[in-house]
Amino acid sequence: MFTQDRDALRQTYLTAWRKARAGEPLAPVERLIVEVAERHPEYHALLEQGESALGREWLPEGGESNPFLHMALHIALQEQLSTNQPPGIRRLYQGMIAACLGDAHAAEHRILDCLAEELWKIQRDGREFRPKAYLRCIKRRGSGQRPRA
Repeated sequence: MFTQDRDALRQTYLTAWRKARAGEPLAPVERLIVEVAERHPEYHALLEQGESALGREWLPEGGESNPFLHMALHIALQEQLSTNQPPGIRRLYQGMIAACLGDAHAAEHRILDCLAEELWKIQRDGREFRPKAYLRCIKRRGSGQRPRA
């Protein structure tokens, strides 16, 4: 699933969705993609478009968010939780669920804001991932504070 080819990555999502709808067996990563997609009914029509969804651009300047990126962030968070990397992410996630009154999906979205911010800074500044900064952001989000720039 890990590739620099945007269309190939998007195709993985489309294939997983098609296979799930057809009742075909899914590889573990495809199951994860489908689980994430199922929690986002607003993306179902896009996933049903098939190949025509590959070349679409979503521009932040226009207030759009990229559904493929959003789902990828959910998957990245699931991977972090499964390995507890960075250390302490599971505990913070559980605390965030409590802060979101038991709504795990809402908790994930709060954490995804921090993950997206950290990834943006990595790209902008050409630096390494900073786990401590990422975890601090999550702690602030869990306490109701806005993340710092």
